[in-house]
Amino acid sequence: MTPVCERLLDDGLAALDVAVDTEQRGRLLALGTLLHKWNRAYNLTAVRSPEAMIGRHLLDSASVAFAVRGPRLLDVGSGPGFPGLVLAILNPQLQVTLLDSNGKKVRFQRQAVMELGLTNVSSEQVRVEAFDGTFDQIISRAFAALGDFVSLTEPLLREGGEWLAMKGSLDAREREALPESVVIRERFALTVPGVDADERQLLRLERAAP
Repeated sequence: MTPVCERLLDDGLAALDVAVDTEQRGRLLALGTLLHKWNRAYNLTAVRSPEAMIGRHLLDSASVAFAVRGPRLLDVGSGPGFPGLVLAILNPQLQVTLLDSNGKKVRFQRQAVMELGLTNVSSEQVRVEAFDGTFDQIISRAFAALGDFVSLTEPLLREGGEWLAMKGSLDAREREALPESVVIRERFALTVPGVDADERQLLRLERAAP
């Protein structure tokens, strides 16, 4: 990563009030470098420049770290591994599972896990309907409409667990499509340094009380 990228990352993390040590900072920069390298050959993301990748992928993922406690976190529809890879770097106590059905994106995930030496990440290439497991939190950045995200992953959420949905704008129809058994408990407005988006938000959802 260039000195410009390093400065963007450092300034962005400071703006988000996310503290990192030297090893974590190095891993985040190495992840950005690896994504840029692979993207030229495999078209993993529409974001092309390394500078834009800092905001769109690394800082966007880091912006929700405050809400992630795990200890078992499922990142569903993870694509090339975001936000899960970043969250795993920021919190080594998390046990992160990346789930995606796209082979080339899962291969990138596994390469990143290996090169970065991440021992708290597993990567699964499977459709969510065919996956089995139990998690404390389930997060998604752009997997599906809110109702579909909740319905497809409901069997994977432990009792007392919660969903974290990273969204842009949320219209009334999408909100109304939520199952009656699920409620939005909190909404957090997100401001991601270097990302010019009309609206970014994190929704915390859980099962409604009986």
